[in-house]
Amino acid sequence: MNTFDSSRTAAKRARKQPANAPSLSPMSSALPANATHWMSVWRRNYLVWKKLAIASMIGNLADPMIYLFGLGLGLGLMVGHVDGVSYIAFLAAGTTASSVMMSSSFEAMYSGFSRMHVQRTWEAIMHTPLTLGDIVVLGEIIWVASKSVLSGIAIMIVAGALGYASFPSMLIAVPVIVLTGLAFASTAMVITALAPSYDFFMFYQTLALTPMLLLSGVFFPVTQLPDIARHVTQVLPLYHAVELIRPAMLARPMDAVALHVGVLIAYSVVPFLLCAWLFRRRMMK
Repeated sequence: MNTFDSSRTAAKRARKQPANAPSLSPMSSALPANATHWMSVWRRNYLVWKKLAIASMIGNLADPMIYLFGLGLGLGLMVGHVDGVSYIAFLAAGTTASSVMMSSSFEAMYSGFSRMHVQRTWEAIMHTPLTLGDIVVLGEIIWVASKSVLSGIAIMIVAGALGYASFPSMLIAVPVIVLTGLAFASTAMVITALAPSYDFFMFYQTLALTPMLLLSGVFFPVTQLPDIARHVTQVLPLYHAVELIRPAMLARPMDAVALHVGVLIAYSVVPFLLCAWLFRRRMMK
């Protein structure tokens, strides 16, 4: 047995409970052991990210900015006004929500998978008093959400500076952006827990993220969709994020706020618990 295998075996043995320890259910052993331990994981990821922060932010902002100005200024000349506002102003709110979705999903999948499977960072951290729940369920998800919030707020600030969003009403969108980041971070972590390799993420990107991007009101009003498609859209988290962010950025009244917030909370909590169980099954066996 090589040194790496020996270290990995020792890590698994260290995580086993002593014989006289109280028995814990699989779910409880995968949840955070302390309400503040996640901060250490968050800080560790932040210190690593800080070295490449500029390149990372440019990468996260390039795609939504291309959509915003490419479609907003190009297609907007032909479309004119949508729902009483210029097309680029309509698109700016959708782009803010979609940038949170993309940033959160890609960070959770590709970077999270690297820390778990390739770099074995999580196994190293588990030699400390931190548990799997501290690392994955809180530390990683909150870190992923934090990065996506930066992307969303950056798009919103650009839109506001160019006159495509109203201040100060757009500040109402900030807590929605945070909740949206948590929802997509939790959901993408489930995919990471199931992924055998990086190639697996293409299925989620193609079959989930792309349809959500096209159907959730980012580029055009959902009222233009067929009835069946509108019903499907109403279960997608991005749709509910757009329905909250767009009125806030355009200084319009919000409808069905409790429903939209409730769906985003559900997408934050249910995958949160599911990925805790999946990661425990994957890493503790």
